[in-house]
Amino acid sequence: MKDRTSNSIGAAGPAPEWNLLPWTSIEKSVKKLRQRIFRAIKESRWNVARSLMKLMLRSYFNLLLSVRAVTQRNSGKKTAGVDGEIALTPQARMALVQRMGEYSLWKVKPTMRIYIPKAGKPGQHRPLGIPTIRDRVAQAIVKNALEPGWEARFEPNNFGFRPGRSIHDAIEQCFLYLKGNSLRPWILDADIKGAFDNISHDHILEAIGPVPGHQLIRAWLKAGYVEADFFCETSSGTPQGGIISPCLLNIALHGLARRLGPAYGCVVYADDFIICASTREKIEAARSTVEEWLRPRGLTLHPEKTRIVHIDDGFNFLSFSIRRYKGKCLIKPQKEKVLAFLANQRSWLNKHKQATASHIIWHFNKTLPGWSNHYSHVVSKQALNYVSSEIWKMIWRWCLRRHPNKGKKWVRKKYFDQRWRFRAHDGRQTVYLFDVNSVKIERHIKVKGHASPDDPSLRDYWHDRETRRTTRARQRKVTRKNRTTTESDARAV
Repeated sequence: MKDRTSNSIGAAGPAPEWNLLPWTSIEKSVKKLRQRIFRAIKESRWNVARSLMKLMLRSYFNLLLSVRAVTQRNSGKKTAGVDGEIALTPQARMALVQRMGEYSLWKVKPTMRIYIPKAGKPGQHRPLGIPTIRDRVAQAIVKNALEPGWEARFEPNNFGFRPGRSIHDAIEQCFLYLKGNSLRPWILDADIKGAFDNISHDHILEAIGPVPGHQLIRAWLKAGYVEADFFCETSSGTPQGGIISPCLLNIALHGLARRLGPAYGCVVYADDFIICASTREKIEAARSTVEEWLRPRGLTLHPEKTRIVHIDDGFNFLSFSIRRYKGKCLIKPQKEKVLAFLANQRSWLNKHKQATASHIIWHFNKTLPGWSNHYSHVVSKQALNYVSSEIWKMIWRWCLRRHPNKGKKWVRKKYFDQRWRFRAHDGRQTVYLFDVNSVKIERHIKVKGHASPDDPSLRDYWHDRETRRTTRARQRKVTRKNRTTTESDARAV
């Protein structure tokens, strides 16, 4: 094998059955190595950290986990890069593991440029750069080596695309800054224009430094992209669609809160952030500081999406509406997001007029729980009640259109129970539509300070946090299951 610290990564190993691999042990092994890297950086033992990062790049277990992440857990697992290669079977994944042993710096290929619709913006599209499957696996390997050291350095109120952190943590931090008679009622609601497309390569590489994997990261940044069979060079940006891109963006934007100083409150989620201050003058000064700070990173604030507001006037952040009402800060679902969600559901129903009732319930029961749980930690009862009512109305209209020659009483008896719950019979089973309004509103507990799953001293903290999360998920699953009963059960009642 070549020197894997600079020109190649991956490791040769045995080829057992994919589904028989001891995944729990593999995950524990990689997690422990990540924690060792975190601790070494935290204690400023740079040579030790460098050796551990090399070990992570060579790790066969890291390779296995990276292949699983790319080919099974990633939402783009069915999308191929310029080589047209995917791996959707156990045999293909194991073959990919073996081929990765020969991956090197010189194997990096350009990404494939595709466009996806922007959420809530008809006619507008977002460019994605899809690396080849082997480049994606290699990026996942390098990310596991690079990320833990930066987790030891990232600022506490940076929440985007970081392990153990979420949008809900960012929203809870906003509440902590703005609740009650906040001392920082003025807000810079900011958005970076084309952050992934314009971030400076030189700044990223300088921030990362000469760590193991540096040359591979440089190769990925400079790989270019292919669009309509034409190759285009890339002098800036990191492709959306790359496994390592969110981590690189976080690294490039590290240090904003430190640059602003303690007079400001700052909440960052990737390229969206807010800054809070006591006066409008301070916020205007902060805007100038941020613009200057972004310049060497190749970035600017989006002029149409960046504004200065007072908490009493409110603002939208990460799909939530934040505003103070009569001295009380309330966080609710963003109205535009709610209406856009309902519009998407109506559009789906209109396109599936001939679908069966079972198929309708299958679609909605796949979509509604996740959407409603996203808003279950804020003041959302009114919004959830509205969505529940609108979903029922659109399904009732679907039922009437499906049977134009039948009366409403007949339609109700066929599709609804005594409590007007939409149902369908599937063999011996009766399935019911998930009711958004039944979701329990429960306050989210924000991750504390600098806490990271890579910190070995916080093992108990993360175990307790994960236990609470899985318990809530299990309770929600049981609740949904209780809404599905069998016909024999119904007869017994």
